[in-house]
Amino acid sequence: MSACKTLSCFSLPSSSSFFRRTLLHPRQRVTLSRRCATSALAAEEPEPHSPSVQHLLTSPEGVSTLMKMERKPPLLHHEPRSRWFPYLDTFHCRNGCVLTSAEVVEALAPCVSEDRRRRFGSVVRNRTYSVCLVVEGLCDLGNVSAAFRSADALGVQSVHVVSCDTNKRYKDNRHVSMGAEKWLDIELWDSTKECFKVLKSRGYRIATTHVGMDAVSIHDLDWSCPTAIVVGNENRGISDEALELSDLHCSIPMAGMVDSFNVSVAAGILMHHAVCDRISRMGCHGDLTVEECQILLAEFSLRHSKSAISIVEDYAKRKAAILT
Repeated sequence: MSACKTLSCFSLPSSSSFFRRTLLHPRQRVTLSRRCATSALAAEEPEPHSPSVQHLLTSPEGVSTLMKMERKPPLLHHEPRSRWFPYLDTFHCRNGCVLTSAEVVEALAPCVSEDRRRRFGSVVRNRTYSVCLVVEGLCDLGNVSAAFRSADALGVQSVHVVSCDTNKRYKDNRHVSMGAEKWLDIELWDSTKECFKVLKSRGYRIATTHVGMDAVSIHDLDWSCPTAIVVGNENRGISDEALELSDLHCSIPMAGMVDSFNVSVAAGILMHHAVCDRISRMGCHGDLTVEECQILLAEFSLRHSKSAISIVEDYAKRKAAILT
């Protein structure tokens, strides 16, 4: 198994203006001579079932089939003043044609309902890569699924899974995740060291959750700084390796007799506090640029239905025919 297998599952919401706006020159636009059937426009095609969480975490194929827009290489030199965004404005069709996100959105716009477009717009505007979640060594897929669901609900687009022990409690937990894994960027790692190395190259500080004398309260951290939140195994907690390699240790203040939370609950509390802190400091949580929003919107649009890829490729063929 390779060190990193990248998965793109995304959440998208954007206003209909994203679909109406295109970066193409008017003379380069492709007339959609063959649009979705009237019945398809009236009754939008149901979303395809995404692979189960179990399948995604144990099968490289399950991860790769979710990727649509071209992603940047895993290890890319990070410019100190730049903010990490994983996608390029490029979609490669199977026939060799290359489209931009604007063209992908234009091709699929007739096949997405107005309500869905509005939902896409809202989600995209509230997404961020400035906070990401890392789950290390979890053995209960229910906890992983619950963490995915919380990340999606709170606008945390990027989730990393390190050495998940899927031999235990091997079951499908889609009822727990509610399909959130489809709309997130999920990356799988074989080692904590490699995961942290890549995250640091992307400009993240690593904050491991730990109850110790050197732990900083989550209330004392500035969450506007790009941060990777790390939660550990249900029984053992964060590994010694993760504690050593992290930039800081943080803790959730507790006032009860029990000194720990369930790992998925802890992940939800941490992400929720990060969102609230970012809003209080910056006025908002979502921080994608207009260009990044459109790229993520294109990614979500490609995941929207089973027929999305074939519709886009048909659009690309007609575009090529017009330009030649």
